[in-house]
Amino acid sequence: MLVIKGGYLIDPNSKTEGVRDIYVRDGIITKIAEPSEDVQDSVSGTTNENLRAVLETGDEGECRIIDATGKVVAPGLVDGHVHFRDPGFTYKEDIETGAKAAARGGFTTVVMMGNTQPHMDNSATILDVCKRGAATGIRVFACGNVTRDMAGQELVDMDELIAAGAVLFTDDGKPITDEKLMERACVEAAKRNRVISLHEEDPKYITDNGINAGEVAKKLGIVGSPRDAEISMVKRDIEIARSTGAEIVVQHISAAQSVNLIREARKEGVKVHAEATPHHFTLTQDAVLKFGSLAKMNPPLRLESDRMAIIEGLKDGTIDMIATDHAPHSRDEKKKELRLAPSGITGLETSLALGIRELVKPGRLSLMELIERMTIGPASVYGLDAGCIKEGGNADFVVFDPDEEWDFVASVSKSSNTPFLGQRMPGKIAYTICAGNVVYKKL
Repeated sequence: MLVIKGGYLIDPNSKTEGVRDIYVRDGIITKIAEPSEDVQDSVSGTTNENLRAVLETGDEGECRIIDATGKVVAPGLVDGHVHFRDPGFTYKEDIETGAKAAARGGFTTVVMMGNTQPHMDNSATILDVCKRGAATGIRVFACGNVTRDMAGQELVDMDELIAAGAVLFTDDGKPITDEKLMERACVEAAKRNRVISLHEEDPKYITDNGINAGEVAKKLGIVGSPRDAEISMVKRDIEIARSTGAEIVVQHISAAQSVNLIREARKEGVKVHAEATPHHFTLTQDAVLKFGSLAKMNPPLRLESDRMAIIEGLKDGTIDMIATDHAPHSRDEKKKELRLAPSGITGLETSLALGIRELVKPGRLSLMELIERMTIGPASVYGLDAGCIKEGGNADFVVFDPDEEWDFVASVSKSSNTPFLGQRMPGKIAYTICAGNVVYKKL
């Protein structure tokens, strides 16, 4: 038995907020009670009175007690967009190290992207990664690709991939440029009640990817990637979703115009969602001048007006999820000349902290709203049994102090390609708990 005592529960799904005791048995929440209630566990006979005695004596016996007084207890965080580079590129990251980074960051549920080698366009690869993910201690799910070999020419067998465990479809890293193929993919996904998650950058607009086409790019002597690369595809795919009835997600949104397009489409009933990354709501293109390739990503960091539009989209619900797009690369890769260095940064260990620092502390979102975008928001879009705290539900939690500061001086990921390394952050995580088991505990 596990008891989490006296924590300040925040559960966006039920809109519950207040001090609660949470009782767990065999990975399931058996009771959520106010501390004043005299709750008796039907199996162990444990009551609040003898739990207090256990806390005083330290004699836990078969009942593990976590004193969460002064800390927030929230659902384990959910990330619908991570790259664990496994199989094929495990020198950057693998499923085990990626899961460790997730747990350190408070995540108990993640969805791996399929730009692996082999790709996640076949049942064997999906079955393999899901099996190995199940051994990490957190809930690791896999996407299925939209097209075979991510080549944008032939649709995968969606039924085969769903049977193997695919929870969504995406060719993340590559846009689906063939409009007719995209329409067919949406029709087939809608038949199966599955979401297509989309990397929206049309390559015909892009000279140098990863850097916004603007003043910073000019200073660096490159052309960069203009906002129209994203906006044009967002426009197209909103119309395809409208006509087919499909449900789509615009990944890692970067441009103010894209946010506005999605806002209006949602008002009209189009089933379109959007994710924002912590780096896009924290940094602008100026970060490239300071951090070089560590601030290079697709789509690129853009202007302050774009950053604020993303924050406004998070605030009003236009953007209904935060995703890290955790994208590990080796040090040698990121040390290459800016044009040649790969795009992407790691993000699992700093996502909650940046959300607190950039959104909650300045009063842009409440802590409840932030947790919603990081839990039940993505879980509900992708149909995952995660992201909420309820009796009879999975015992997945993150326990943290939003005010306690910590220094991000080292990563448990294989890679550390992030501009946030070395920074002081708020929101120290005390415990990450998945299925009633402690998978991370602060040192």
